[in-house]
Amino acid sequence: MVLLLLFVLVPVAELAVIGQVGAALGFWWTLGLLVGDSIAGAFLVRHEGRRAWRSFWTALQEARWPGDEVANGMLVLVGGALLLTPGFLTDATGLLLVLAPTRRVVAAVVRRRFVTGGLTMVAGPFGPIVGGVAGRAADHLRRPPDGAIVDVEVVSIERDDAPMPDPPPAAIE
Repeated sequence: MVLLLLFVLVPVAELAVIGQVGAALGFWWTLGLLVGDSIAGAFLVRHEGRRAWRSFWTALQEARWPGDEVANGMLVLVGGALLLTPGFLTDATGLLLVLAPTRRVVAAVVRRRFVTGGLTMVAGPFGPIVGGVAGRAADHLRRPPDGAIVDVEVVSIERDDAPMPDPPPAAIE
């Protein structure tokens, strides 16, 4: 239902804003502004996408979990799609997702949403258990019922000190 409203309300709002800007600046200036900010957005996305790609590979080479880097890359991707969509509202939103300082803020909000109130998946005895709030799904797994036999397998993962291969050529060009 929310997506349906977004697919209806966003284009109507975009048309209203474009109409207001067109009335104030004129048709050709409005068209030039829409084309210009799409071109500038494409260059910005290319630059920020490469930066996100490099930080992703750096995290892998340092044997760190690249969760933040993946989130940054996804936000650049979504922001780029919004920047290429004609309209001033989508361009403003896309710009917020592509620029590094505001992208960090948005990534922190999204991360907090998934950690504190989002869905969590915990391995249960009969498959995955999906819970509403982090930790709540695992409450019943902390203490087995009386007389229960818990079968546990411990897996040890050791890091190989061999260097990571060079990253492949930039996919964003």
